[in-house]
Amino acid sequence: MHLPSTEGGIRSRQDDMSDTVGPTADDVSHDLANMNFSSCPREVMLLQLTLIKMLVDKAESQETEFSTRQKYCEILVLLLKEPKISSKLICLLSSCDQLLSHMASKSLASLVYFQLKEENALNVTWLTHSLKTLLEFPMCTQVAECLWTLTAIIKDILKDETVPKAGILKKLLSPLDDVLEGFYNSILLHHFDSHLYTSPYSEAANNLISFTDLLEALQASRIELELPLKCQRVLFLKVSYVLNIISSSAHYFIKKKFIMLLKKCVLCKPGEDTVSGSWVLQNPYFYEDMLALSNAVLQVVNLTWLNQIPLGEKASYFGSSEALPGDNTQSGSDQTALRAISLVVLKTLEFKFQNSATEAEIKEVFQSSMSQLLTFWRSHMKCSPQSHPVVHHCEWLSLVFIEQDDDMWEAAKALLLSYLKFDRLRRDAADNLSQKEEESWNFLTHASGYNPHCIFLFFLEKIAFDSTVLLDFLISSETCFLEYLVRYLKLLREDWHQFVNVCNYFDTKHGTSQPVSSIKPPHQEKQSCMSDVNLQNAPCEPEPQTLIPLTTSHNCLVFTTEQGNNEVAESNQSKSLLCNDSKSPLGSLQSLVNYDSSEDSELESVGKECLVNTKQMPLNNEHETMIRETVCSYTDDKQNKLKSQVLPLKQKGCNTSSSLACIVPSDNIVPLKIMLYKSTKCLEELQNAISRLQRRNLFPYNPSALLRLLSHVEKISKSINAP
Repeated sequence: MHLPSTEGGIRSRQDDMSDTVGPTADDVSHDLANMNFSSCPREVMLLQLTLIKMLVDKAESQETEFSTRQKYCEILVLLLKEPKISSKLICLLSSCDQLLSHMASKSLASLVYFQLKEENALNVTWLTHSLKTLLEFPMCTQVAECLWTLTAIIKDILKDETVPKAGILKKLLSPLDDVLEGFYNSILLHHFDSHLYTSPYSEAANNLISFTDLLEALQASRIELELPLKCQRVLFLKVSYVLNIISSSAHYFIKKKFIMLLKKCVLCKPGEDTVSGSWVLQNPYFYEDMLALSNAVLQVVNLTWLNQIPLGEKASYFGSSEALPGDNTQSGSDQTALRAISLVVLKTLEFKFQNSATEAEIKEVFQSSMSQLLTFWRSHMKCSPQSHPVVHHCEWLSLVFIEQDDDMWEAAKALLLSYLKFDRLRRDAADNLSQKEEESWNFLTHASGYNPHCIFLFFLEKIAFDSTVLLDFLISSETCFLEYLVRYLKLLREDWHQFVNVCNYFDTKHGTSQPVSSIKPPHQEKQSCMSDVNLQNAPCEPEPQTLIPLTTSHNCLVFTTEQGNNEVAESNQSKSLLCNDSKSPLGSLQSLVNYDSSEDSELESVGKECLVNTKQMPLNNEHETMIRETVCSYTDDKQNKLKSQVLPLKQKGCNTSSSLACIVPSDNIVPLKIMLYKSTKCLEELQNAISRLQRRNLFPYNPSALLRLLSHVEKISKSINAP
């Protein structure tokens, strides 16, 4: 602005400082207001726009000194008194130069927000322009810039922790409420099969993409208002418009934006980068809106809506959408969109369940929706040649969500809550349920893929029964695993016999049952009161081949003696008994880092390296190291004892001082329950690891209630399985 003159030669710095007087606030604001954008070079215009944005940021920053902040505020107040500054910025919004248009939008949003906060007044010039632009749509199609500005203003308000957000949001949105509701109808009632929406770079697509961002900002702002405005509710009450876009032939990027928006809404997490609250405890409008959304989603799901969604290809290659030469990885469908759509269906089912009073209201809808969802998963999930085919419907959940732990536990929790509500409603409807009704109920849970015991065991199988992975989920703030586990352990405490039956089913179907001598292992359970016929008869896809038995024809078990301790020799036929299941799609969990070359190798490479999921709550380095040391040392102790505890057999006549083969008679043989042993052992290791961390004050919260549940489950297991 005030560039020094080069006339008169070179002067000393002291003379220059003595003669020059700094510009006043009036001078700066006057120069900013009288900028001639049309005659300035592009770079100077961008610098001027950046300066306006910087002034607002400095004026609002708490890190700026108070006196300096006051000076910035004086400049901005004087600047806002000049009506032409807003008009010039609005003119730049329609510039063909996208960078200029973007910077003008950001600068205008900053000025409007500053005026709202400091003067409690809405910028009349901007408001008039916004109302005119939105009302003239679709006759005037250039609305994206207007939507950008409004979205930026809302986000600025939500990020500011020093202002009463409710009052400012109401002052901003109230004049626009009716217009935004009408604009929702106008922009989403178009024919999206038109060529205008087949490219993400067209003006029509740009308008739609900008509107999704505004919708998310409006949903994120709901938490601040006691009573939501119509523009904040319209997405829920008229969600059918969005569902039509998702199944249309519009560009895939547009459809994915709306899919992700719906996912955030059903999880009550819109605008996670700007807000930290939740809708859950809001007013009754929330339940009314969620119920409307749930009914609309489930209605189209039952009309084969899922089959009409053409998911894009999986784009998971680093820096590219194409596979490298020689890469045998199958592309498959876009897993992010697949999980998002699945979560929308599962969460709407959960909400429908929680707001239903009778079994008849939900039984047909639930079965139909789950059937459609299972078909959807089967058509979009491509198993690798190394993985085993899916032979049970309950396995699909872990296969679909295993790559995204927060989504996985949201989905598992939704199905668990639906199961609990369904079970309670059917028990309320009948005082005493017959055995046939119980078997029919169990058959239904497996056929529809939501049996909670199956889902939990399939997940444990995928993580190779590693208790440290469960521990990592528990201390993470990014998943709802704690809530899920507490609810599941309460169910397990009351429904132990069904858990045992499901474990028996796993041993039968997966070939993990190993004939051994009649000497009972520590966790061999008694005969349960109900047979597992209903599990074996659950609808499954036919197995491709006959499972090879794990034992030889003579049922031979080989023992070796090493330093006085009996261990089971790891022959090729018994590896699956002692090690993690090789049939899991993930296989045995392997370390991602070679800790032998790191400074922490003493703590983290004891025995088998402890693989811990990287999603953890923020802890300081000292606590994190202590947690790893505690967990890894404990896991190492358990691994050293595992082989001797799986088969604690000591036959008479067997020479334990040398290697020999013990021939077990074919009569008087009972199966070893591998799945029951592995799952209960995993929970026991989790309990002990939590207890060790709690004693050292390293656990991030009080786990007493969780430990009581784990202890109770352990007591049930030992008391029932005691010889």
